[in-house]
Amino acid sequence: MRVAALLMLPVLVLAGCGERPQELAHSKKDSGPAWQGAANEFIAPGWKAGDEQSWERQMQARAQNQNEYLRTGGAAR
Repeated sequence: MRVAALLMLPVLVLAGCGERPQELAHSKKDSGPAWQGAANEFIAPGWKAGDEQSWERQMQARAQNQNEYLRTGGAAR
């Protein structure tokens, strides 16, 4: 039992030294500004692809919909 433990100890210690690199194989391509977006059926109603002001309005509306103070009936400060 003791011999088996002594033989396993170096194996376990060396197993921790074998970490592989975790970098991405290739970098992600920049697809442009977020507000340009794709014109498809999955866009939010009221948003026009390529219109930066409507993008900002949609992002503001989304943030307000996630505001817990407004959702629970309290006042946002």
